[in-house]
Amino acid sequence: MNAKFQELKHRLAEIVDLRMISSLLDWDLQALMPPAGTPVRAEQAATVQRIAHERFTSAEIGRLLEELQPYEEGLDPESDEASLIRVAHRDWEKARKVPVELEGEMAQAAATALPAWVEARRNSDFAAFLPYLQRAVDVRCRYIACFDGDGPAYDYALDDYEEGMKTHEVDAVFDELKRELPALIAEARANPVDDSFLAGPFPIDKQRELNAVVLRQFGWSPDSWRFDEIVHPAAYHLATTDIRITTRYAEDSLESLFSTMHEFGHGLYERQVDAALERTPLAGGVSLGLHESQSRMWENLVGRSLPFLRWLFPRVQEVFPEQFGSVDVDEFYRAVNKIQPSLIRVDADQVTYNMHVILRFELEQEMLDGSIALRELPDAWGAKMQEYLGIDVPEDRLGVLQDMHWSGGAIGYFPTYSLGNVMSLQIWERIREELPDLDSQFEDGEFGVLRDWLRENLHRYGRKFTPQETLVRAAGAPLDPGPYIRYLKQKVAELAGAAA
Repeated sequence: MNAKFQELKHRLAEIVDLRMISSLLDWDLQALMPPAGTPVRAEQAATVQRIAHERFTSAEIGRLLEELQPYEEGLDPESDEASLIRVAHRDWEKARKVPVELEGEMAQAAATALPAWVEARRNSDFAAFLPYLQRAVDVRCRYIACFDGDGPAYDYALDDYEEGMKTHEVDAVFDELKRELPALIAEARANPVDDSFLAGPFPIDKQRELNAVVLRQFGWSPDSWRFDEIVHPAAYHLATTDIRITTRYAEDSLESLFSTMHEFGHGLYERQVDAALERTPLAGGVSLGLHESQSRMWENLVGRSLPFLRWLFPRVQEVFPEQFGSVDVDEFYRAVNKIQPSLIRVDADQVTYNMHVILRFELEQEMLDGSIALRELPDAWGAKMQEYLGIDVPEDRLGVLQDMHWSGGAIGYFPTYSLGNVMSLQIWERIREELPDLDSQFEDGEFGVLRDWLRENLHRYGRKFTPQETLVRAAGAPLDPGPYIRYLKQKVAELAGAAA
């Protein structure tokens, strides 16, 4: 193998190691670390991030990438080697525009703001969080200013999470959703579903027991996975063999069950990346949109499907006999698919969820272009919740403070949730064509065939190809909201027919 390529691969492996250490620090901050450790942890995170960034943007990496261009041109473009050079070159060109000091400052600001957000959310006190949010936005704006271009600032924020996607392309998808969804929400409101039996109480130890049953059946195993509890559910990967997923519990809800399925989808994507890509920039999901397509697939297309619930519901009844002893599986299916506007995004149904995302997408653009003062966010949030979902926000904990993303400066992330919804149905339609007996497998509690299909057609590629190239490989077509809208219409009609 080419000696320069070997040197590049070795240098990149050390940089990936540093980035995984950064992820480990973040996971520990949320899952295990005592609150008093925050100031020092913030400095530790900044140090690791600075070192990783300095090493990656070094002249030596640039020299190797330049000298390897002729070697890359002689390779199969789909090979691991050509993909590594191509992706590393793109990442390097982008990263070298960002000063090392700014990279460290972003990490330090995020680590400091997260505990402040947790406390502000607990107390429903936006004013206490505002200085941390202001710093997060200021740092994000300085980051975006590092890039030259004529497009809107939001293009550069979005590119960090959905490479190559432009704001106007998201607008086009979201405009179509905004045209279609209000009528579906109105139809669902006219045909209410009884979900009163989902009000609990559900003892948390019993919820843990049920989540463990589902995870093991899906393919979770203790040799490569961890499962923990944090304030805001998330998934982390430190290697293809070290996957850490989380959830949160409330005694008056079974949402932890679906949150757990959601994070499993994220974890499975990372678990099934080709092991040959380990310790390279290719070893990870290619975009957050495609990542969300996997989490939403396992949460909704699997987890809320009637065939799967036919397998799951007897186990739910076994764990919670008092709550569900007189409920049948069809009633449970309708209840967990109920469409009804609500305050919290992560608990929202499949239709209204997108309005939560669109709200955040629109506010983020205003935050970056300065057309809204950050102190005005709670009122602006409340106005959009009333406009899009027809509900009032009683306190900031249930409104502008509900998500952790802005504390970490992750502006540009939110659109990928709905993009993932759209992608999930594109991929799902192809899966159903190629695996026609999937329903019977789900009823038997069998998910290995689905996992294998996803590994072969999506997961194994990691970041070898662009997000849109990867989507075309998995779904056979570029981004298209049509399949998702058809699915939602069918779901609403089905629930309305059952209610009638």
